[in-house]
Amino acid sequence: MAAEIHSRPQSSRPVLLSKIEGHQDTVTAALLIPKEDGVITASEDRTLRVWLKRDSGQYWPSIYHTMASPCSAMTYHHDSRRIFVGQDNGAVVEFHVSEDFNKMNFIKTYPAHQNRVSAIIFSLAMEWVVSTGHDKCVSWMCARSGDALGRHVFTSWASCLQYDFDTQYAFVGDYSGQITLLKLEQNTCSVITTLKGHEGSIACLWWDPVQRLLFSGASDHSIIMWDIGGRKGRTLLLQGHHDRVQSLCYLQLTRQLVSCSSDGGIAVWNMDVSREEAPQWLESDSCQKCEQPFFWNIKQMWDTKTLGLRQHHCRKCGRAVCGKCSSKRSSYPVMGFEFQVRMCDSCYDSIKDEDRTSLATFHEGKHNISHMSVDVARGLMVTCGTDRIVKIWDMTPVVGCSLATGFAPH
Repeated sequence: MAAEIHSRPQSSRPVLLSKIEGHQDTVTAALLIPKEDGVITASEDRTLRVWLKRDSGQYWPSIYHTMASPCSAMTYHHDSRRIFVGQDNGAVVEFHVSEDFNKMNFIKTYPAHQNRVSAIIFSLAMEWVVSTGHDKCVSWMCARSGDALGRHVFTSWASCLQYDFDTQYAFVGDYSGQITLLKLEQNTCSVITTLKGHEGSIACLWWDPVQRLLFSGASDHSIIMWDIGGRKGRTLLLQGHHDRVQSLCYLQLTRQLVSCSSDGGIAVWNMDVSREEAPQWLESDSCQKCEQPFFWNIKQMWDTKTLGLRQHHCRKCGRAVCGKCSSKRSSYPVMGFEFQVRMCDSCYDSIKDEDRTSLATFHEGKHNISHMSVDVARGLMVTCGTDRIVKIWDMTPVVGCSLATGFAPH
């Protein structure tokens, strides 16, 4: 059912340690159990499973529980050993797992949503179960009574969720490409701000409460870092994936961002460098280099007896330019462009060879990744996806963490 792939040689890429097979449908969530050789998985096949590593090196299910509806989201609180599973029917179900992870007891069902649950957060301090769903809602419920406390409705499916435990701020991404920052109260909430920058639906969020940074990944293949704590509200764009960015994890100790996409791409971004913000695109009726009119500028085309040109934008300076004045392509990692992108001629000429040095490493997970989780203390990562396989990786060769402590060498 599962096999030890190989040992842990030092290399510059993630090392595949084990594969867990057995689910009959998409694995929607997989979480490493802290301080245990175990994994908790939830799947569209309606099963919730706890896998423990045996002496043979194989992972076998110590708990196999069938739910009433496909499992769409999951979170696990290790200190209290409480598991919360979101389902396709809108319910969130709570379980308590035994110390040896061989038994699990049903606690209660929360009628959280009217449609598929997309994300769950549990706050032990508040005793809140906060969740988002495809009924366009974020809801928060009392974990003691199981009663609904509050609900906020969006204009699109709510797809992902992050939560600041100190301030009760919730970040909700949706299918319209927006991220809403909410202040949750006991029975109400207030909208603080809305973040707009993605050109596709938000697929994942990650909140770092120490540096007060929010990272978002979307179906437009890009990642945006939002400096929530900064006075200027700085944003950084990261483009290096070829498909939908499905999962994120920021490693605060090493200042690295790990991202996974649905084509199996795994990227590790160096965020401990001085990066530049991508410019806002400028609008103009004519090329801001050669002054030739764009095709909608009827007056200038008539006056100059010329055909209008198509408008493009230089990714480095943001100017509106024609194709002739932006014929060059270059990567520019300091601005997040790990791919070659359009540059106007003058910006291309200003870039030195050392400016093209990549600030990220890219790796192949070799399976569709729908969810990823990292155990920072042990330098381990688990990925899962539509191929029904769960993979456990040693990330220490990539992120440079000590396997035992998680602290980065200096």
